[in-house]
Amino acid sequence: MPDFSIENDLANSITTPIVGVDEAGRGPWAGPVVAGAVILDRGGISDALVSGLDDSKKLKPEKREELFASLQDCATIGVGIADVDEIDKNNILQATMMAMMRAVDDLNVAPNIALVDGNRAPKLNCQTRCVIRGDGISLSIAAASIIAKVTRDKIMAELASLNPGYGWETNQGYGTKAHQAGLQKLGITDHHRKSFAPIRAIIEKSS
Repeated sequence: MPDFSIENDLANSITTPIVGVDEAGRGPWAGPVVAGAVILDRGGISDALVSGLDDSKKLKPEKREELFASLQDCATIGVGIADVDEIDKNNILQATMMAMMRAVDDLNVAPNIALVDGNRAPKLNCQTRCVIRGDGISLSIAAASIIAKVTRDKIMAELASLNPGYGWETNQGYGTKAHQAGLQKLGITDHHRKSFAPIRAIIEKSS
């Protein structure tokens, strides 16, 4: 389970605040990539929230929603989004970095260091430290993963209501059988990532 070990070590040498940064939606065939940036209020966070926070992928949707709501009361939160056009123009890695930068810029407090999930960090106006599998190690990154995942799921549910037949309300744009069936029946939408091989193949086949 994630804890404050990294944050505690950094606090001995670096002035806080420390922000956790994570993304959701690098792999799906449709929809934006979303990043969360979270500065936890160490004095205001409850034991229940500390024990509940984890890598968002390991949690049930109901638990993620509960944690998302609780974080609003004990954290400074930023959200950044890179849309499909930006993904297709720049590639998914660069779009992810853009979303992370926007999430940190969205904070109303300037952090002194960012803990970034993974092995690549965006260019920020503060120090950065990459933490591989950080959402299972750092509570700040775990909180950011919750913000990013729940925010993106809400976006995909809204897109699903406007574009029925692809199952985005449950598959969030990943290439599931339901999504593939929707593509075969309905074709691609403006929300599909045309630079991704499965979508590109459909475009080339129909041209």
